[in-house]
Formats: sequence, C-alpha cells, structure tokens
Amino acid sequence: MKSIILRSTLAAGILLAAAAGLTACKDYLDVSPDSLYTNAQAFSSVGSATSAVVGAYDMLSGDTGYGTRLSMYYPYDTDEMQGAPGAFDGRSRSLARYTAEPSNPEITNPFNNLYQGIERTNICIESIPKMALYTTGAPADTAALHRLYGEVLTLRAQYYFELIRNWGDVPAPFVPSFTTAATGGDLNSPNADRLATYDHLLADLLAAEKLVPWRSQAGAASERITKGAVKALRARIALYRGGYALHGLQMTRPADYLTYYAITRQECLDLMNRRTEHTLNPSFFELFKSFNELRTEASNEVIFQVAMGGSSISGDSKIGYYSGPLLSSSTIYGSTQAQIRPLPTYFYAFDSTDVRRNITLTTYSIDATNNQKGVLLSALTDGKFRRDWRVPALTGNGNYLGYNWPLIRFADVLLMFAEVDNEINGPTPAAVAALREVRTRAFGGSTTLGQIPTPATKADMFTALVNERFLEFGGEGIRKYDLIRWNLLDTKITEARANLTKLMTAQAPYTFVPATMYYRVTGGQVVWARSFYRPSPATVPTGTTAVAWRTAVNAALIANVASEYVPGRGKELFPYPQGTVDTNKSGGFAQNAGY
Repeated sequence: MKSIILRSTLAAGILLAAAAGLTACKDYLDVSPDSLYTNAQAFSSVGSATSAVVGAYDMLSGDTGYGTRLSMYYPYDTDEMQGAPGAFDGRSRSLARYTAEPSNPEITNPFNNLYQGIERTNICIESIPKMALYTTGAPADTAALHRLYGEVLTLRAQYYFELIRNWGDVPAPFVPSFTTAATGGDLNSPNADRLATYDHLLADLLAAEKLVPWRSQAGAASERITKGAVKALRARIALYRGGYALHGLQMTRPADYLTYYAITRQECLDLMNRRTEHTLNPSFFELFKSFNELRTEASNEVIFQVAMGGSSISGDSKIGYYSGPLLSSSTIYGSTQAQIRPLPTYFYAFDSTDVRRNITLTTYSIDATNNQKGVLLSALTDGKFRRDWRVPALTGNGNYLGYNWPLIRFADVLLMFAEVDNEINGPTPAAVAALREVRTRAFGGSTTLGQIPTPATKADMFTALVNERFLEFGGEGIRKYDLIRWNLLDTKITEARANLTKLMTAQAPYTFVPATMYYRVTGGQVVWARSFYRPSPATVPTGTTAVAWRTAVNAALIANVASEYVPGRGKELFPYPQGTVDTNKSGGFAQNAGY
C-alpha cells in the first residue's frame, strides 16, 4: 500500500492526461508516466482547464464514490435503515454493523478515491490562477476561468467533508503533492485538526461564492456547481463544524458552535430569499420520479447532484440496483440486489397520510413474470430509487442504471435553517414556518394534515426537527451523520431496538399492527386488502395471499441492527486503511482511537 502522497502523484499524471483530451482512468497505478502531458500543456486554454476540472468532478462518481460505497455502504445502520442483511463479512456488512477493520477494502478504496479527488482539485487550484488568461484574457475567458476556480474550491471542500465525517482528523494537503515532491517536501502527512480544516474550507467556499454564477445565470443543471451549491455546502459544513464529533473516544462539541450555526443560518437565508433559483418541489413524488426518469425536475429543488453514466465501474452508479425493491429477472425491468432494508419501525414512524412513506419505502417485489408480490414487514426495501420506475426501462442483469445521487436539496436548506435559527433564537416563527413548509409538502399540500403544534420550547422544536429530518431524508445517506453531529447515535439505536421489541410483542404504541397482511395482484400490481393500521381480521379476506407482517419481526432481526455498535469505543468513525497508517506513521500519522 502506497502513501496518500505517492498515490496522488500518480493521480496528478492522470489528471494531466485527461486535461489534454486523453481518457481518465481510475486504475491510476497502471498508467505509464511516459505518456503524460506537462502541467503547462494541461492548462493552456479555457478548454484544457475545463477538461481538467471535469477530471476533478469525475472522482465523485463510480463504485468507490457516490455510485455505491459513499451513498449505500457508509451511511448505515441507523434507526432508519440497515445496510446489507446478515452478519458482518469483512466488507459492506462490517461497515453497517460497526465492525470495520483497517484491512477492509471498502475502507481502503473509497479513502484512496477521495484523496485522488483532492489531488485533482489541488492541481487545478494551483494551476488555473497562474494562467495568463485568468487575469489578462478576454472577459469571457477570464469569467470562465474564475468560475472553474470556484468550482474546484467547492469540489475540494466536498471531498474533505466526506473524509472528515467518516474518518475525523485526516491529513489535509492544500497543494498538489507532485509540487511538494519536486521541491523535496516531506511526503508523510500527519493527522490534521479537523476544526482547522473545516475553517479552511469555509474560507475557500466564501471565496468560491463570489466566483461562480447562480443557476439561472449559468444555464446549467444541478450536475455542475453553481452559487446555490456553494452556499448549501458552506451551510452544511458550518453545521458540522459546530456539531458533536468523536475526539479520541469522547463525543464533544466546540464551545463556539453558535458562531458556525450563524454561518449556516445566513447561507440558508440567502438561498431561501432566491426562490427563483431553488425552491421546494410541490410534489415529493415528482421529485423522485425525476431521478428514476433520468431528467431534471422543474423546481430545481436538487441544488447539487453527482452525475452518473456510461455503465462503467468508474463513472456510473448502482443506485436502484443495489437499493430499491427486489426484482427477480423481470423481462421488463431486469434484476436488482435490494440490499438496503428499512427497519419495520421506520414504516410506522410515518403518519398513514404522509405521502413520503410509499415513496421512501416499498412493500413489494417483482418476479420473473413481471408481477408484483407483497413482502414481509421485515423485507421492506428503500424506494426513492427503484429500477421498475426507470424511464427508459432497462432489461437484463446490468447493474449500472445511470441514476444521479443528490448531495443536497432545498428541503435540507429549510430544515438546516430551522435547526440553527432555533438553536440561536429559540422556536421563532421563521424557523417554525421553514419546518412546516417541508411538512406541508409531505401531506400533499394540506396544512391541516401536516400541521404540528407550535413548539413551546427550544427542546420541543429540536425534537420536531430530529423527527422531520428522519422522515424527509430516508435512504439519502443523511441520518447516520445527523445522529452523530447531534450526539444521538447511541440514543436512537437503543430506542430503535426497544421499539422493535415492542412491535414484535404487540406492545404500545404498536398494538394496532396486524400480525398478517393480505394482498391481491391486480394488473400486475399489489393491492393490499386491509389497512396497515388495523389488527388482522378473524377470517382471511377472499381471494388474497397472506404475508407475515408483525410476526416477521423476530429477535434475530433486532439483534442484527448495528449489532457491534457500543458507545465509547470509537465506532462513530471508520479506521484509516492500514497501509496508509504504516506508510505515514513516520510523519506523525496515527490510527483512530478504538482500532
């Protein structure tokens, strides 16, 4: 295993080749340096600089980016959903069960990928301002290069943000490693204080805000960074900078956290005051159908998303194949693995009239005859990204569906604002209004169904926000990190296990849950014969198929939820790859506590 710096030196060569119009390849250790172009050639024009920045974007996608690992392996288990079913296996299940080891390749490969992204952005950040066109070119060229510079500052912040929330105090080079090597610099990097790294990123993003245009000025979809994306990411990073995090084996929060919450508040306000740029899509269903139909949604709620495509391990995603309902060799829709499993109690966290439930969760599978079948309560799957909704349909066993991954959407802006405004000022009318805007959409626009009592205290408002984020962002890889920054991971996992036990034994508040559910198949689709909120009938409804519901919840399922998580053992963070520790320890680099 080579060090971060040596790996990144080779990554730099790949970037230069890509900028010169060659093909970037993630197997960067196999590329011959003899074929690489020089840095001056790679940044000789606006076109070549644009190609280099596209290469920097590239590390967001693919299997080791948000195409699989960062989106569907890393965010579980929580009180919301579980990763792949079963005991830990040294790979993805070990991540979900909180028993990851430094030798786990699902730790090593995404870690390396994120640093390759940082190296590519560092090259661009150093090189673009040195171009003559950056200061003395025609106005159009200068504007284009300033925009590119703002984009790579933002990309670097996203890569570091992902590293920090998963590993903590990561090495933080802000110059290209090939430059450091050429000048005889130290190739070993120590752990950097994450708070200082966050501060650096916040300053970078403040600069980037002045360089990139708003979406309407850029004529760009949400796959390319615009001012809204910069502001939303700055709001999110400031929120995490002020939140709880694992230091050693202790969860602590900085004393000056309200300073950073104020940054979040202002950035969110800026976005909320520009509703022509981004706003809440009035239809939760339409929002997620747009991902499945590979198109842009009309309200621009999605502020930034990772572009996927090409049906390749390096550039596409398994979203909708690894996740979504189980499809078994359907001749219309193809096959899936269906590895993300909601907790049965998550289904009952939704009000029966909340439209988000039937979009976030699926209660069916599809067999080889293209017919739906009802599934056990213990076999529900996530549903925001589902292969049977894909347009155009994709048959066969191909596992790359071209689904983009949303990094941030406007609903998060509203709820971040409500959270920090409440922390700073208490449950203000503005904070309550932002919360209710999200909630009203969840009930089809009904202010009556979606109404909540006005929170009387800051604590009441916080509780309402914790619950609303729970329901709004299911399956979007957010809940685990929310719970960590609130220092509620242990509380909510413990609560989930207790609630599952109550559900299994039909105790309050689950006394109404039926032991068995019944369904018919009409036009190839499941039609449930009875309510999910009434006990099973005394007699079986005519012409129905029975499926275990409450009785599908058992002790083994409960024990498997975050099975190895124990507070105080450092499992809120992943271990660093062992090869990275071994190579860099002479420079003061140390493994995370608890590993």
